[in-house]
Formats: sequence, structure tokens, C-alpha cells
Amino acid sequence: MKKILFFASILALASCNDFIDLNPISEQNANIFYKDSLELDQALSAAYNSLQSIEQYGGNGYAHFMEVTSDNTWNKNTTMNGGCFASFDNFIVDPTNAQVERTWIACYDGIQRCNIVITRLLNSGDNITEDFKNRKLGEAYFLRALTYFNMVRIWGEIPLITKEVIDVNESFEHARTSTEEIYKQIISDLEFASSNLPSSYSASDIGRSTKGAAQTLLAKVYLTRQEWQKSLTLLNEVINSKQYELLNNFSDVFSVNNKNNKESIFEVQFDGILEGQGYKGVDPLQAGSDVNNLPSDNLLNLFKENPDDRYQATVIDMGTQGWRLYKWHGTKGSNNGMDFNIMVLRYADVLLMASEAMNEIGYGNTTALEYLNEIRRRSHASEYSYTELSNQEKFREAIAKERRLELAFENHRWFDLLRTGKAIEVMNSCKDGSIFDLNINQHQLLFPIPQNQIDASGGKLTQNEGYSN
Repeated sequence: MKKILFFASILALASCNDFIDLNPISEQNANIFYKDSLELDQALSAAYNSLQSIEQYGGNGYAHFMEVTSDNTWNKNTTMNGGCFASFDNFIVDPTNAQVERTWIACYDGIQRCNIVITRLLNSGDNITEDFKNRKLGEAYFLRALTYFNMVRIWGEIPLITKEVIDVNESFEHARTSTEEIYKQIISDLEFASSNLPSSYSASDIGRSTKGAAQTLLAKVYLTRQEWQKSLTLLNEVINSKQYELLNNFSDVFSVNNKNNKESIFEVQFDGILEGQGYKGVDPLQAGSDVNNLPSDNLLNLFKENPDDRYQATVIDMGTQGWRLYKWHGTKGSNNGMDFNIMVLRYADVLLMASEAMNEIGYGNTTALEYLNEIRRRSHASEYSYTELSNQEKFREAIAKERRLELAFENHRWFDLLRTGKAIEVMNSCKDGSIFDLNINQHQLLFPIPQNQIDASGGKLTQNEGYSN
């Protein structure tokens, strides 16, 4: 049993529906996806498909690492024995946590799918054109970089695997890699993607990664590393490309009927009709709906203090059921899944990141203020002035508040707290639902490596500091 844990079924890509054009492909082993451009493209669809996993963007997988852990949401089932989800809210996640294990496996399954495509493309010879090869490599590199970027922020040092794993036993030969080396690989992948991906696609290919998506993700990587000018240079390229714009109405950004709109840069695609394509999380508006991920009192109070358009578009009072997330909702389709997409990167985030980078480079930039106010005007919030934001720190605070109001439930909050050094301070002052008075320590800013992965590795994998093996 141990040997299936690291990548789960790393050698198979069963049920790999093509969610780009939403036409299912046959269930075949990945080993045959290499002979021509069509089969390579099908294998690439399997890599995109991994993001649909309920343990990543297709349910509450990432939400527990990025929202429940933060001060944005809480777990109603928070009791001393509240299970693996409540553990995130209480900061009592241990190495045997089931959600930690499932997301780890799902991430490496996605990385394996990317590596299969990359390996086969690099060894494809004259069977495909150079243009096709580089474009598809760009897509695979983007997907791999996105997954590794999430993982390095969740776990820190993790095994860096960049080649297709042929023998399952090889999975356990990898020790942890320094975060610096992981970031080096992420940056390399995204630089290639930025140079080789198209700016846009025709209708049948909408949903694939683009040049703008690669640039935006790389800018976020640099922002996380506090390399402000590198981040700003990329963000300016995205802004100046004129490929994206803010929609007039905030609520329209997330409408099921308005997927892949002009504000969207990259979103994970879902379809409520085709088998295997629906979002498998629970609709928060259904009676008896998901209570693992509810808006916190802390966030609700912030919205009440700032009652612009984002308030009613983001949360909803369900009466006796209490408050629920409203930004993501829809009805179940015939495949027992829902139709809405999950936004990963969008233009409002670009403007906020650019504003932040400019403020860090030098306080008082008028463009930084304009980008901040552009976001606020869209939601009919009052505009800021430099009289009000009278120093660099006040500007930082305004950006942090704006990011929280604008990007709530989009899997940014915990990482924002981490990269700004505010996680311990904020969480130790916020109780929202937890049965404990939080007193988190530095080691809890990273999650534990799954214990069964350590056991299966024969000691090659080691545990994060502060967690017992």
C-alpha cells in the first residue's frame, strides 16, 4: 500500500476528460500519448484536468490551506475532535491529517502529468512542428509552475521532480529540495511560458494558459519574494497589453453565464453537464450545505464597515443557516457537479499587485494610488487620497484591506498574510469559531509533510520543523 501513496496512480491518466473544449477523450494510459500532436494535446488536457481535482481547485482542497487557515473563513464543525477540516481552523494540523495527504498526492499527480507531456514533447523529434512543441511546452510549464508555487508556499522544501517518473519505486528516491531551487525552477518554467504562449485563443481553446497568465503568475512569484521591480515590470506588460480590463459590475466577474470574461486571466474550467467535468464541492446556498468553509465574523464585520458592491456579491445571510459564501455558487448539473469556474488569476489582482509593488519601490507614486482607486470605483467605494494615506505604512494597510475585500475566497488571503509577515500577528488576534485561543508559532506557517509519505520514503523525506515524525 505504501508505494501508491506518493503519486497515487502516477503511471495512469485514467478519466482524463478534455475540459478545454469540454469533449471527453477515451480513457487510456498516458504511455500511448506521444505519437502525434493530437495525442500529445490529449495528454496535456489530462494535466489541466488535475487542477479540477477536489483536492486542488475542484472542491475545498486548497480552500482549507488558503482560506480556512486564514481569518477569512472558519469551520462550523470546530470541536476538539472536529476532524481534518476543523484542524485547519484551530491550527492543530498534524502529519496524519487526511486533507494534507490527499492534496499532496493530487499535486504530485498533476506534476507527473505535466512531466509526461514535457518529456514526450522534448523527445518528439520531427513528428510535430517547433511552434506546436514550444506552445504546448509553455502550457505544461505553466501548469507545473502553478502547482509547485502552491506547494512551496504550503510545505516549503519539497521534492522537486522535473522528469517523467517511469518506475513507481523511483518516486521514493527524491529527498526535499531547497525553496531557492524550487523557486528557480518555477521562474524558469514561467519565463519559458511567457515567451512561448499566445496572448489569446480562439473559442475552442479558451481556458488554456496564455502569455498574460504566465506573466501574472511570475509577477506574483516575484511579489512573494519581494523582488518588487521584477514584479512591476511584468505587471506593466500585462496592463499595457490591453488584453484585460475590469468589468463594470463586480458580481458579473463570477457569474456562471460570464465565464472566461475580460477580467479573467486564468480560471479552472468546470461544466455541470459533461461527465467528470463539474465542480464537486458543495453549493453553499443549498440547505444543509458545506459548513467546513464559512465566512468569518471578522470578514463579515469588514464588509459591514465597507458596504460597497462587493459585500452582497461575496457573502449572503441564509437566515437560520447563517452566513454563507456567495461568490461561488450554482446549481448541480446532470453530472452531479456544478457549472461555475474557479478564478485563479484576474486583472483586479494585477492592479493591486502593481500598486503594492510601486508603493514598496517608493511611496507617493500617483499611478499606485490610481490603480487602488480604480478597483474601488468599480465597486462604488469612496476613493483614497494621499492626504488620507499619508505614509508608506498606511498605503500598505489600505492595499491589504482592499485585497481582502476584493479577493475574498479566491485562495489568496493566507498567502498574503505569509508574504507580508502578518500571519502570526493577525491570526493570534482572531478567534472566529476556533475552540482555542490561538497562539500559533513560526513553524505553523508551513504545513506538515504527510507522515505516510515520510514512512514510504524510508527516511529520504524529512518532516518540517516543529512536527513530530
